[in-house]
Amino acid sequence: MTSQTDSLATSERSGAFSDSDPIVLTLTIGFILLFVGASIIDSSAVATAIGAGFTWTAKYLGSFFQLLLLATFFISLGTAVSKAGNARIGGLDEPEISRFRWLSMIMCTLLAGGGVFFAAGEPVYHFVVTPPAFDTEAGTAAATAPAMAQSFTHWGFLAWAVLGSLTALVLSRAHYDQGKPLQPRTLLYPVFGENAVRGKLGGVIDALCVIAVVAGTVGPIGFLATQVSFGLHELFGTTDGYGTQLAVLIILAGVYMTSAMTGLHKGIQLLSRFNVLLALAIAAVIFLFGPTLFLTNTFTQSFGEYLTSFMAMSTMTAETAPDWWMKWWTVFFFAWFIGYTPLMAVFVSRISRGRTVREMILAVAVLAPIATTIWFTLLGGSGIYHQLAGTFDLTEALNNFRFDVATLTVAQALPGGTWMAAAILLLTTIFVATTGDSMSYSIAMVGAGHDEPNPWIRVFWGGAMALMAAILLYMGSGQIGVLQQFIVITAIPVSFVILPSLWTGPKAAMAMARDQGLA
Repeated sequence: MTSQTDSLATSERSGAFSDSDPIVLTLTIGFILLFVGASIIDSSAVATAIGAGFTWTAKYLGSFFQLLLLATFFISLGTAVSKAGNARIGGLDEPEISRFRWLSMIMCTLLAGGGVFFAAGEPVYHFVVTPPAFDTEAGTAAATAPAMAQSFTHWGFLAWAVLGSLTALVLSRAHYDQGKPLQPRTLLYPVFGENAVRGKLGGVIDALCVIAVVAGTVGPIGFLATQVSFGLHELFGTTDGYGTQLAVLIILAGVYMTSAMTGLHKGIQLLSRFNVLLALAIAAVIFLFGPTLFLTNTFTQSFGEYLTSFMAMSTMTAETAPDWWMKWWTVFFFAWFIGYTPLMAVFVSRISRGRTVREMILAVAVLAPIATTIWFTLLGGSGIYHQLAGTFDLTEALNNFRFDVATLTVAQALPGGTWMAAAILLLTTIFVATTGDSMSYSIAMVGAGHDEPNPWIRVFWGGAMALMAAILLYMGSGQIGVLQQFIVITAIPVSFVILPSLWTGPKAAMAMARDQGLA
């Protein structure tokens, strides 16, 4: 019996790659090898070329990205409140996953790693460098609400809506009701039919979307290693260097590869629930034992400022703001979210089976952003409070974009001091691990074209991203930053893949409603 089991396992491992689209596999691995190889040969040339592409994309396509996110948000809300909002995804009468687990997976996957990394530092940055949409004096009490509101713009309604609303509807309708593969290419099926789903074109579409996610995920993995290494050095005196960074990467990869291998209903759910409970505990301590009244007033004023200045901040262009500011803030973040969208939509569609259209859209595009703004207020608002009080001065660190320094400095000033800082480092680590395992799972699903990809393929993609981060970190953290810029370039083809969802998303919801006798 044992020999038969071993033989089966060996056969499964040897046939693992037969479960993947060869075009997706070849192009994506080819990109990883090309980027790493070119960086080893001439890192400055790679940085210069990608920097030029980044600048061009931000200048000429920034407004397109902004309009795409705005349209997605408002159309998704319209779809949610329509009769089609009552339709159930996947034709099930009851959800596959309980509400708490489902919401935990959404919160911990969409924007999780980046949101935690920027939550402490970005609001303080906008506090000491006034955003172009406002004219308040930097570093004063009056600058608090505009600073928080600008952060809400980057991580709020628009960012969340594009990641898992209309695109998830298109994929859900095509996959569960029409039998099409759960792959990015399926987003174009309602427009181009079978030609978009079958053949080499579909493989190229999938590969471009996977490359965007690899670029967007390796960055947070690499930055996490530098942040944890720096944090452990400051808190416990360990060596801050490549050895520590590599150890962090190995542990992180081990966690999310194991989670991805155990599947959607075990490891990924377990990590998500643990992280949400830890985040709630940290939030409660900060709110109850920190500057409670200041945080309450800051959230109220900032959210009001976010709503009243929503369009002004969301439509700011290089004509009315400095080029460098648009490039490194609004356009960078919006392009990053666009690059993630197809695979995030795959994941949201997979975990939302049995939910109504209205539930899914409101959870992703409304509830999750509000939770994000609360989290940013607790960490970033605390940072502003201590910056105002003179506890520390992060101006120099943030002008040099040292968000690892900002996060740790703010964390140490929170109730609990060193232990709170350690808890936030742990939280950030598990958040990034959750993103790593869900994206490994999603990439494997894209390659396989079905809901249960081979476990060894999930492990392979998780390991490939960690290895890429390790190699780039060995060359210097600057190459991780170059890779982050590359996702803005990958957002160009991805944006055209998700563009049709502006009209095919509502149509998909209405078709589901008609099939279920609801419209």
